[in-house]
Amino acid sequence: MICEHVDWARTCGFEVVCAGKGTRYLPEFHHSTPETVWDYFHFGRLVAERGGMNPKMFNSFIDGSKSAIEMTAVCNATGLTPQPGGLGFPPCSTGQLAEVLKPASAGGCVSHSGTTEVVSSLYRDGSPVANDLMVGTYVVIEADSDYVRHCFEEYRMLPDSTFRYAALYRPTHMIGLELGVSVASVALRGEPTGVPTAFRSDVVATAKRDLRAGEILDGEGGYCVWGKQLPAEASLAQSGLPLGLARDVSLKRDVAEGQLLSWMDIEAHPDDDVVKIRRELELTFGP
Repeated sequence: MICEHVDWARTCGFEVVCAGKGTRYLPEFHHSTPETVWDYFHFGRLVAERGGMNPKMFNSFIDGSKSAIEMTAVCNATGLTPQPGGLGFPPCSTGQLAEVLKPASAGGCVSHSGTTEVVSSLYRDGSPVANDLMVGTYVVIEADSDYVRHCFEEYRMLPDSTFRYAALYRPTHMIGLELGVSVASVALRGEPTGVPTAFRSDVVATAKRDLRAGEILDGEGGYCVWGKQLPAEASLAQSGLPLGLARDVSLKRDVAEGQLLSWMDIEAHPDDDVVKIRRELELTFGP
């Protein structure tokens, strides 16, 4: 859906300033585990258990990992580039997308034009954002002339206060239904929704708590790590451990809470096919 937003904007001739989605986020959610996850979700434990929802999978949604994975996929498929510090999860309503998600140099909160960000449906004190985008997607675009700025105003294109930036959003999605559309597009038209064109973004395992040597990491959505989006070059420079390989491996040394994990921190499985593929990627795109 986000790739479709980007395709629409570029086809119309707009520069994409920022693209992404909404979620429910507070900084404390990075520490969430499968035991606490339903305390943080908007529908609560009773609804989750009624639906037979997998707490480990849904925990990856709430602890920030899924957001990092999705925005990394968007960057690698569209040419957008991650912010140096990863996702900031700013609180934002649908009416304020263009105001909040323009570059910091223009008074917004993203580091540069042509990036990704995920907005939160909660303010940092835990109070709800009115008209939130918790389950939706968006794109922010920039006008390149006075005529376009005037159009942003005249057509009520959810502009910022200067009318230089405007937003388009979709408030909801139905998970698996979009997948079917993508599959049909590939099968019937030979047109994929998004294809990686370069290694621009990565997701690095980050300690949820103080970890001790000898512990076995349990991967995405578990008790040990969450995934942080980083520029690929930053991840490669520090030998970052990709979130997808931070599972069923033993720690060789202590790692402090909030610290990014590296290959040097774990006992890797060098004969694992997935590890081999990742190492090949690093050799291809590394320094």
